[in-house]
Amino acid sequence: MQRKAYVPGIAALLAALLAGCTGGSGSKGTSADPKPGDISVNTPAAQPGKYRTLPEACAAVSHDTLDSLLPGIREITDQDRRDTAYEGQATLTYDTDRRVGCGWKVESTDATDHLSVDFERVVSYDNAVSDDSRAQDIYATEETAANLPEASASATPSGSGSTTATPSTSASSSASSSASSSASSTSSASASASAGPSETPADLQPRKLSGLGDEAFLNDKLNSGSSTAQQRTVTVVFRTSNVIVRIEYAEQPAASTGTPDSKEMQDKARNLAHKLVDRFNG
Repeated sequence: MQRKAYVPGIAALLAALLAGCTGGSGSKGTSADPKPGDISVNTPAAQPGKYRTLPEACAAVSHDTLDSLLPGIREITDQDRRDTAYEGQATLTYDTDRRVGCGWKVESTDATDHLSVDFERVVSYDNAVSDDSRAQDIYATEETAANLPEASASATPSGSGSTTATPSTSASSSASSSASSSASSTSSASASASAGPSETPADLQPRKLSGLGDEAFLNDKLNSGSSTAQQRTVTVVFRTSNVIVRIEYAEQPAASTGTPDSKEMQDKARNLAHKLVDRFNG
């Protein structure tokens, strides 16, 4: 009987010793475990942007293009003054790896023309956000601020990124024009010169553009300013990867009754935009 009482006591002692050994080995094992701060999350960093540098802004526009947008240059007879006009004026920036720009202003017998180009290379400092995504956000903010009108239901986008009236609308407009008298036509032309965006032909309204970089839009404003002459300003903004390009082309006629031609100015600004896209893709 005593032997049976003694054996359970030994078993209890052995169990206690084993428990202690297990606890000791566990505390030693934790020293080899990684600390919370040492655990690395295998999350890849966002991709950097395609472009690491920017072109020299004042050399980005060819002389032929400047002759087209700023016809007053060809009227300058002094060669030194003409060369200075071609050179333009560099925009003051504090980091030319991130942003550069250039501006030109030339007077002619018919008008004063302004042109400016601006290149911004967007860099995201958030490893979770790519340079392209950050550039998309900046571009979207500018497009929203432009307050582009809603596309007309009777207009369809064309391959050049503009909108064109439907055939029925064009036919109706043509018939109406044929039936108008010369006096009525003169009156209509005068009203069209000061028309608001709703009266502007659909293909000339401020709008998004297709086929120009990754995304683009065009704005067109007609302002009287401080004088009776109306100044038109056409703006084209486009994004290609992590670079945003802004073009501003303005013209104010010398005659107080003059109104710059919207289609002509838009065509010139868009042609310049396509040439600048080619510089990045080349």
